[in-house]
Amino acid sequence: MPSQNAVNRSEREIVVETRNLSKTYRDFWGRSKKVALKPLDLEIRRGEIFGLLGPNGSGKTTTLKLLLGLIFPTSGEALVFGRDATDVSKNERIGYLPEESYLYKFLDAEETLDFYGRLFDMPPEQRKQRADALIEMVGLSRDKKRQLKEYSKGMTRRIGVAQALINDPELVLLDEPTSGLDPIGTREMKDLIIDLKKRGKTVIMSSHLLADVEDVCDRIAVLHLGELKELGRVEDLLRVTDVTQIRAKGLSTNAHEEIRALLKRHGGEEIEIGNPRTTLEDLFLEVVRDTQARPGRRARTSGISDT
Repeated sequence: MPSQNAVNRSEREIVVETRNLSKTYRDFWGRSKKVALKPLDLEIRRGEIFGLLGPNGSGKTTTLKLLLGLIFPTSGEALVFGRDATDVSKNERIGYLPEESYLYKFLDAEETLDFYGRLFDMPPEQRKQRADALIEMVGLSRDKKRQLKEYSKGMTRRIGVAQALINDPELVLLDEPTSGLDPIGTREMKDLIIDLKKRGKTVIMSSHLLADVEDVCDRIAVLHLGELKELGRVEDLLRVTDVTQIRAKGLSTNAHEEIRALLKRHGGEEIEIGNPRTTLEDLFLEVVRDTQARPGRRARTSGISDT
């Protein structure tokens, strides 16, 4: 039998738990209008980045709102820090970035964070220190005196993340955090999410963008039409178990032929022997960084064909 300390420690490791959690929206007469979430069972552990992946309308935002207690479940229950999600007191330990940030556009970054700090009854000196640290963290130090109406989409998302962190939350909920961002802003946002994990935060992010979830999440839940379709570690779900991959540099053409012959002798089926591809995101970021380092560099023309 496990000791009581071991049991308590195990319970503390589970930050979010849902049990047969479902949500059906009804019309004025109480008739079923839309089944937004079918019975959902999840456990999300402390210190992990958990992704809710699915197309628009799959139940991701509904799940986040149920965890926040913004809406009530039709059946089942959601527990956050061991408390029912409808217990609003637990929200003091949560940070939330909605898909659309509702910020006051005539305030600057410092005033925005000071306003949200007041909502948590933070004393003035603590609000100032926290705001300065967060503005530096999200890379807005040079623009902290500009009104938010002058901010780009990427800058608005970053100050949105800062306001979600003003109370130094243990759990951070991010709804489509890279929505509307260009590749550079997307990469910066993903790096920021990874940094939150390094700081000991538990992060739940929803997205319909596959690359975003793949790059940052430890585990994912794939939702479709309100139903859980897949659940597990990203590396396990993406592993192709019946394919063996070998990567090498500097091989000659003769070596390729020898490898093909070896595969044939052992009954293997050749799928591809050639040069690996990078991703379009990595290529774009490389071009931008190289241009910043070497202004005026012309485009490479290798690989361009007239056919």
